[in-house]
Amino acid sequence: MGYYKNNAADYVLASFYDPGLTIAASQGIYYSDIYNMCGIAGIISSDPDRFNTAIVQKMTMALSHRGPDGDSIWTNPSQQVLFGHRRLSIIDLSENGRQAMHYQSRYTIIYNGEIYNYLEIKGDLQKKGYSFQTLSDTEVILAAYECYQEQCLQLFDGMFSFSIWDEQQQTLFAARDRFGEKPFYYFHDTVGNILWFASEIKALSAAGIGISVNNRQLSMYLSLGYPDDPSDPETTFYNNIKQLPAANFLLYDLPGRKLTTHQYWKLDKEKQITISEPRAFETFNDLFKVSIARRLRSDVPLGTSLSGGLDSSAVTAMIHNQTNSAGRKTFSSVFPGFIKDESLHIERVATAFKLENYAVTPTPEEFTRDFEKLLYHHESPISSASVYLQYRVFELAKQHDVKVLLDGQGADEILGGYTKYIHLYLQELIHQNKFSEFQIEKKALRSNQMPFNWTWKNYVAAKFTHLSKTRLEKRESDAIKRNSDLVPDFFRQNLNGNTISKPHVSKLNDILYFNTCLSGLQELLRYADRNSMAHGREVRLPFLSHELVEFIFSLPSHFKIHDGWTKWILRKTVEKKLPRETVWRKDKIGFEPPQKSWMEHILVRDYLHESKKKLVDKKILKASVLSKKNQPHEAYAADNLDWRYLVAGQLLK
Repeated sequence: MGYYKNNAADYVLASFYDPGLTIAASQGIYYSDIYNMCGIAGIISSDPDRFNTAIVQKMTMALSHRGPDGDSIWTNPSQQVLFGHRRLSIIDLSENGRQAMHYQSRYTIIYNGEIYNYLEIKGDLQKKGYSFQTLSDTEVILAAYECYQEQCLQLFDGMFSFSIWDEQQQTLFAARDRFGEKPFYYFHDTVGNILWFASEIKALSAAGIGISVNNRQLSMYLSLGYPDDPSDPETTFYNNIKQLPAANFLLYDLPGRKLTTHQYWKLDKEKQITISEPRAFETFNDLFKVSIARRLRSDVPLGTSLSGGLDSSAVTAMIHNQTNSAGRKTFSSVFPGFIKDESLHIERVATAFKLENYAVTPTPEEFTRDFEKLLYHHESPISSASVYLQYRVFELAKQHDVKVLLDGQGADEILGGYTKYIHLYLQELIHQNKFSEFQIEKKALRSNQMPFNWTWKNYVAAKFTHLSKTRLEKRESDAIKRNSDLVPDFFRQNLNGNTISKPHVSKLNDILYFNTCLSGLQELLRYADRNSMAHGREVRLPFLSHELVEFIFSLPSHFKIHDGWTKWILRKTVEKKLPRETVWRKDKIGFEPPQKSWMEHILVRDYLHESKKKLVDKKILKASVLSKKNQPHEAYAADNLDWRYLVAGQLLK
């Protein structure tokens, strides 16, 4: 199901899928298919004698955790194209979906991900005369590409990265999903006319590509805590290794020795519709319902991540609304006695829907045991110990033989869920001269005890938005200078006075767009991919249906923050589906471990000292840092320097 617009003010739901799907989903019945959560790798070279299958075998072995159910290697007749694939079987265990998959003796694909609406697309293609030999969504991608070429990407609701070789044109077409749920890394040797690509950087290293840390990215992380650079989405933590940005496709013309990338989708943050509250609630509910139904298609055990917060609880409630969820397994991380423990909230939802909840309580000893393994899977800096909690939740799901988990990630970014968005919404009201609405909303937020700061500086920022951008960029520059641990020459050489550019924010959608598409969500999606794949699990994110996201962004801001509440439209949509205490929670925990106490544990302190020494030896930190008292902080503290030193030191070779 999608929606089309009769006019700018009216969203109408349009059914372009099998009507039986909703009925079947409501009865807990799902159509069989072959999904391909896995790892892909490949080499394309103009010299057929340069590479052999043994090299690709090394690449796929490095990705074995992503696809423990089998592997395969394919080369084209001229031996210029080598594809490797690791398979994680989610639905059909037969050989019909084995990759690489071929189509019409011309196209060959390797693919990581899922096209959730493949049945709808398949039906449309069949009407055009296409026939299918398998039940797989992989074959649907191939047929759609043959029919529409790169425009096929506009049809897909899914998470994916894939590569299609066109033997006739001698070109590679590779693409990545709209939000970057599935990874695609590559190295292009322009002199030798060679392209390497893979799902993870470690596979490129296994192929013999030299991997070295990008010192500018390291500098940004150590000084400001940014693992990514939103001003350059192709950049990675390693020199020469690029990532295909989200919502982009790549074309590689082997004979022409030309590689280009193109953006195929961009979220429109400017479009605004006029819509009544009842119609907005109805449309949101319908789009969310369809997104859930599509992501429930599975023939293997399926569960949910349940943090106790609104987002994962809303996903759980919507599943229950469509299926008999009694006995469904849910997985959580809890810390009894910790001030931010969510055990009671988790128990409330699990009890309401008669779920089997399984919880893990990681310890600092377990953290140190798994730390190097965690960083091996992530390959790049991680922001806090909360990443480890997610890692352990997926491990718990594996122990209970649940291969697929639905999760609430993405809701905060698209719906204004973080408390930092509150003052930006209030500034929008001032900027638009909506003073009465501003006063009403500010009073309601304070009545709800929502944490936000509002001073005369916010009034200035609301009226002079360009000054706010400049002030934030200067604040970051000052933060670098304040850190007395850093060796000045190293950071001066690599940062050269430049920091990450801040967005110009005059309305709430500006910052939501920045965090959804440029800086924030991509980082969290990378964590989710690495943590799930580390244990051969799959995570599906119903809030990231692009149709749902487009609709949310088209709504006026008061549907997101309203009457003293964040994520207002979501709360109103599920208020009769969830316990009231869950829907109208005023606190926001954010999947947080007791990181500060962990950092004070003797084993972690030893690890930290080792990391600091490595950074000192490489002339990144001053020697004086080794005698300096540790400064442990909670997971989401702004100046989490010791955590960054701990991670960076262990990532350096």
